Amino acid sequence: MNWTDRNSAAPANAATQIWQDTDGNQPVHQLLRTLAQSLMKAAVELETTPPALSIEDGPAAALSTRSKSDPAEQALQFYRERRRRIETFGDDTLFGEPAWDILLDLFVAGERGKRVAVTSACIGSGVPSTTALRWLNVLELRGMVEREDDNHDARRSFVRLTAKARAMMLEYFANL
Repeated sequence: MNWTDRNSAAPANAATQIWQDTDGNQPVHQLLRTLAQSLMKAAVELETTPPALSIEDGPAAALSTRSKSDPAEQALQFYRERRRRIETFGDDTLFGEPAWDILLDLFVAGERGKRVAVTSACIGSGVPSTTALRWLNVLELRGMVEREDDNHDARRSFVRLTAKARAMMLEYFANL
């Protein structure tokens, strides 16, 4: 689906297609997870696709317009490839690395100067919120992420990579 036209009907059409493509035996929570993954993919694509390109042009075309040595771009490609793998195999339980997904998501957001709410980090991990929160706690205990309260909304907090984790991510992508 081409999300770059920013057609307001596109998300609704995608949701309808997901509901219609089921055989009726799939549990509602699985359908909702599939829909959430589709919407997350769309959000990433809308955020990162240059206006002159279409999603149908593929990731190689999008990368050719940017520096291939950009670590944030490499991390984004890793994240997209992981989502594509889950979609292709149709089973999100086969490839579970929520900590890596969280690190990739936070790294890309941090390099782009964006804040990530804890709830968004959980969604981006591709696992249930309780599992994602456990992994966020593990990453926090290991000094890789830190939380920050939202000064405008006491119910929300943000999460970001620590300087140590950012340096590790930069080193990882520099050595690819």
